[in-house]
Amino acid sequence: MPRVIGLMSGSALDGLDIACVDFSSVGAYPTEKWAFNIVHAETIPYSGDWAKTLSTATELDARSYLLLHTSYGHYLGRCVNDFIAKYNLKLDDIDLVASHGHTVFHEPWNGMTGQIGDGAAISAETRLLVVNDLRSMDVAYGGQGAPIVPIGEIHLFNEYRLLLNIGGIANITDRKYQIAFDICPANRMLNKLVQQHFNKEYDENGEYSSKGTVNEILLNKLNQLDYYKKTYPKSLSNSFGLNIVYPLLESDSIDIHDTLRTYIEHIVQQTSNAIQLIIENEKQDKSVYAKCKILITGGGAHNKFLFQCLKSKLEEKFSIEVEYPDVNVVDFKEALIMAFIGLLRIQNKTNVLASVTGAKIDSIGGAVWRS
Repeated sequence: MPRVIGLMSGSALDGLDIACVDFSSVGAYPTEKWAFNIVHAETIPYSGDWAKTLSTATELDARSYLLLHTSYGHYLGRCVNDFIAKYNLKLDDIDLVASHGHTVFHEPWNGMTGQIGDGAAISAETRLLVVNDLRSMDVAYGGQGAPIVPIGEIHLFNEYRLLLNIGGIANITDRKYQIAFDICPANRMLNKLVQQHFNKEYDENGEYSSKGTVNEILLNKLNQLDYYKKTYPKSLSNSFGLNIVYPLLESDSIDIHDTLRTYIEHIVQQTSNAIQLIIENEKQDKSVYAKCKILITGGGAHNKFLFQCLKSKLEEKFSIEVEYPDVNVVDFKEALIMAFIGLLRIQNKTNVLASVTGAKIDSIGGAVWRS
């Protein structure tokens, strides 16, 4: 039974997610049935210095960027060591560490994606087998390099038809059609607004957004952005939210509660539009989703106001069944799937799907580092 430690740092910059996962499978590749057990998991919050450093990494010169790549890799390795010690894990029982790293640049239209966190440094710190740089092979084949989580969603969450992750960027997967794409910036925008105006890390349970009303003018400006007119495969970089969306949110003299409520509505509408886009592109009737289950994960799932707005919209429009899953799955699904992607890499099995990213072929992505 392989045991893998998965690492994920998302664009919301709320911390490093670490999950130790045991995997098992029955049957032969490529139709084997997978199961998992999250043994231990936690989020290590970023210090103020790390959060600032990561959020401004796009501004660095080449040498400083590479130095950050290395130092962040050593930091990740030390976090893994602390995690192993905290939970009294046996080093010999851990087969590998799979690290997503932290995305700084993502320009698939230029054939480039960049996640910092040097795999060699992680391996040197931990003395474990490490897999990282999970997106580059897909991008080299002409793909978006995102989303990459659907391979795990398809194999590990077969009780759900749809999977919605509300992280720094929201993305959706349809398991049946093997379609997935980024929907819109999400937590990164909400968090940034709350940090700026209330000096809080995030809008707990939608406390601030629930007090506002939707500003239709702002909502229309957001919904008219060009990205939402594109069909899939498509993906978003952090710069779309920071350089295009956030300035819109701060451009008008709107009460901050109304701005937050409007952005909640934007996330809800764009999620609904994303599902409608799949229906239209696949030439289906909306009844195709009647009574199917959707799994909602990521930090946004803890925002009770956002969750309830989504639930009401999806149940009313599509008759989709929305349920709140196990808290470990909500918080650590992406770290879990990074672990799974790394495991597939060392087993020399497909771990990124061309049907999702638009690449020429499926690929086996990831750099391998042996200490």
